[in-house]
Amino acid sequence: MDIHLLALSLMAAQGLMGAFDTLYHHELTETLAQRTSARKELSIHALRAVIYSLLFIGLSSWIWQGWFALVLMLLFVVEIVLTLWDFVIEDQSRMLPATERVTHTLLAINGGAFITLLALQIPYWWSLPTALMWQPHGVLSVFLALCGIGVGLSGIRDGLAAIQLGKIVNKDAHMSPLHFSSQRQQVLVTGATGFIGQLLVRELLADGHDVIVLSRNPTAAAFLFSGKTKCIASMDELPANYPVDVIVNLAGARILGWRWSESRKKVLLASRVDLTKKLVDWIARAERKPKLLLSASAIGYYGIQQQGDVTALVETDSPQPIFMSQLCQEWEAAAQRASQYGVNVDIMRFGLVLGHQGALPMMLMPIKLGMGGKLGTGKQWMSWIHVRDLLRGIAYLFQRHIEPSTDTSIGIYNFTAPDALTQLEFNQQAASVLHRPCIMPTPGFIVRWLLGEQSDLLLEGQRVIPHNLLNAGFSFEFPNAKSALADICG
Repeated sequence: MDIHLLALSLMAAQGLMGAFDTLYHHELTETLAQRTSARKELSIHALRAVIYSLLFIGLSSWIWQGWFALVLMLLFVVEIVLTLWDFVIEDQSRMLPATERVTHTLLAINGGAFITLLALQIPYWWSLPTALMWQPHGVLSVFLALCGIGVGLSGIRDGLAAIQLGKIVNKDAHMSPLHFSSQRQQVLVTGATGFIGQLLVRELLADGHDVIVLSRNPTAAAFLFSGKTKCIASMDELPANYPVDVIVNLAGARILGWRWSESRKKVLLASRVDLTKKLVDWIARAERKPKLLLSASAIGYYGIQQQGDVTALVETDSPQPIFMSQLCQEWEAAAQRASQYGVNVDIMRFGLVLGHQGALPMMLMPIKLGMGGKLGTGKQWMSWIHVRDLLRGIAYLFQRHIEPSTDTSIGIYNFTAPDALTQLEFNQQAASVLHRPCIMPTPGFIVRWLLGEQSDLLLEGQRVIPHNLLNAGFSFEFPNAKSALADICG
């Protein structure tokens, strides 16, 4: 095999590894396009993708002679600079998982190899008349051209994501900061690296509070919050005399995903119930008890509401003997045990949380592609809340309990907007905001076949209203779905 063909073969390997890195890490596990902290990294990726697209397509079937050889050399230099810059930005903004670090190392070695092999030929190409000489290599050339198209599309996606994240950052910068307490508080947050947790921690820090993050990967959490938080992997790392004023418990493995096998159900229970028990065990031995435990739950507590039933469910309504309800019941019971130690406990039953992360981007994807419509019958209720109102609700409950009190209370609050609507109505409003049609149905039996029992989360629902929050005097910034979707999609 000659040097040129070897270089092209290494480029093909680069295309395969790059596709894996983009799809598995950037899109699936790290979800960079949803992270405002990844805006600069995505911009670099977009620029590199343009260069790789030119290289893959341009070198797939052509020899770059004369002045084109110098252009090629310049592209190599720019690519190397961007790669080194990307390494620096990644280390400043996030903790890369082991698989991504290994992949990046292999990409760097392989990239260096094919660039070196091609660079060795540049003096000869420079000596030839300026031209792009056609020299295809069969299937290899076709594959490289396809890689070029793929990486080009990926670059466009990253560039658009960076622009969108820039708009989000700019909008967030102009939003009124949340106020939790006039006095500086020590706040322990679980689930801090999740969609809601990240936003909450940043609001707490901006309001001048000290934050302790409980995370399975404290190093990655420290990177995420730029070293501004104390990060621990276990409650055993906090001595009994460590002062904690408020605990916000948001931890829990993702509920929608793998089928609910018996082993998966155990994971879901352990990530919620077992962790909450450990929190309360620490409270039991703490020398100075926290003033408040705010613990997440979900409106799955109410089970399934029959389609066509317009009854509004409130905090006093009963649960059901199905897994999603039993999971919430055990979760809440574990948290309520903290009241035995003089701690105020508020349970927050979350509905579907709308924001730039979480479930909404995936829900909007078919609508953006013009394929939105009813899911199953479309008559199942959807009870939702804008993430801004959710954070405002947490701040509201925080303020209500932060002053010392001789009374220990347990409060239950539905974190849902007053305007529940059916799944089809929700999709129609989203399609209206996005200026798309909403006419393509998705049969329910397909979803049930794919997800089994878990499909109830999508095909069934509950009409839940925030009775206790409203009675407590809380006002919603986004009380209806159209205003919430316009704010997020706008």
